[in-house]
Amino acid sequence: MGPLSLGEIVILLVVALLAFGAKGLPEAGKVVGKGLRDFKRALNEAQDAMNRPDDPAPPRPRAEPAERPKRLLE
Repeated sequence: MGPLSLGEIVILLVVALLAFGAKGLPEAGKVVGKGLRDFKRALNEAQDAMNRPDDPAPPRPRAEPAERPKRLLE
């Protein structure tokens, strides 16, 4: 299936006009547009949640300073 040709687009528009009527077609377009917008927003939120680490790495424990070696000749 390739891209739609001009003739196919015209046929789809005529079918939509018959199905929804002249007054209902703009409203149907608004509903479809809102649905696509909500879908894209939800998709972006899901991708952000997948890319975000669930729980950050725990902080590394601080190493205690080593004891100073005792001098043998004091």
